[in-house]
Amino acid sequence: MNKKSLLLAVSLLVSLSACRGDAPSAPVATSTGADYQVRVWPLPAEAGGMAPDLSVAPDGRLLLSWINRQQGRRNALQFSSYTLAGGWQSQPRTVAVGEALVANWADTPHMLGTPDGALWVQWLQGSAAGPAAYDTVLARSRDGGQNWTQLTRVNDDQGAAEHGFAALWANGADALGIAWLDGRAQAATHDGGQHAPGMMQLRANRFDPDLARGVDAVVDASVCDCCQVDVAISSTGPVLAYRDRTEAEIRDIAVVRLQGGAWSEPKIVHADGWKIPGCPVNGPAIAARQAGVVVGWYSEGSGLPTFQLARSNDGGTTFGAPVVVEQGANVLGRVDVALDATQAWVSWLRDVDGAQALMLARYTPDLSRQLQRIEVARLQARGRASGMPKLAVDANGAWLVWTDVEGGVPQLRGAQVTR
Repeated sequence: MNKKSLLLAVSLLVSLSACRGDAPSAPVATSTGADYQVRVWPLPAEAGGMAPDLSVAPDGRLLLSWINRQQGRRNALQFSSYTLAGGWQSQPRTVAVGEALVANWADTPHMLGTPDGALWVQWLQGSAAGPAAYDTVLARSRDGGQNWTQLTRVNDDQGAAEHGFAALWANGADALGIAWLDGRAQAATHDGGQHAPGMMQLRANRFDPDLARGVDAVVDASVCDCCQVDVAISSTGPVLAYRDRTEAEIRDIAVVRLQGGAWSEPKIVHADGWKIPGCPVNGPAIAARQAGVVVGWYSEGSGLPTFQLARSNDGGTTFGAPVVVEQGANVLGRVDVALDATQAWVSWLRDVDGAQALMLARYTPDLSRQLQRIEVARLQARGRASGMPKLAVDANGAWLVWTDVEGGVPQLRGAQVTR
């Protein structure tokens, strides 16, 4: 599925949701343990908010970014920051606005804070090279998001190709590492004999504080076309998780590690053997704490929709046998994972009585035991209109954001999960 198809899908599904007169979603806690509770987390996004991203800055602030998409208005990429003591900053700030700014339910913008205090943001920008062409672009702010440096294309080709599903990480105190799916080989009639023509690639690079680029690395020359890429920083360095693609159309989850300036060979987390002729648009999530790395993913390799987890104790070099979080026809996936000092957190979507439910669970760090399972919210959005929920954790607990639909218009919702 290409990004043009994804955009049409979200427009259709939002319209279908408008046929319902239901009230918007609200957090609902139903759990096997009562030590953590769900509370509504009011968000500053106005109606039309979709495609959220949530991360924790080095100074402890929560960074929320989203796209505001309303009929008759140009798309706007906005963000705000939150602290438990001070709440949200006074007003959301706008990073970029325009008709070329792509609003996509699955390929969301990302925001990252680096240790020097700078903010980085990545999003999709339509390309003049063709109607289905998109670039991944990057901007940096030195003053908390009041001003942004010039727009910089992450991909250095200018063909009619798709470039997106990026993952960002801090590269030292003031630089950025970024990986993305790159479709230049799909768009070209040949690829100079270096890589298989027609395959989506996973590429990575580094950008310095002036947005000067390094040299692209082709991390994997054949990956799934439109599944999310995620990254975590272990004690041994960055670890990327993504959905691989073989010539036989086996699309299992792989990881690669950056060590000594070079990327390792791809390693399959678990050989599910999921053979599927098209992209499921359901990528993995990864989290790390020191040498511990946890990957969560959706698969139908067993013949049933399955959400499973696997843990590595050596920085992503090897993984143990997977733990099944949930299996069955009602599992929708769209997973996220996070680690704190005492537990692993996981979120996912499932179908409940014809509606989508956002679920959250806590596990012991070694994944041997589930500590709690919560239904965070029952959504009114249907299909892909609910987008990709995001999960972040800090010392105060877990924070979740997601897209719902109210009166046919996308709307961001949030929840805080604390003791």
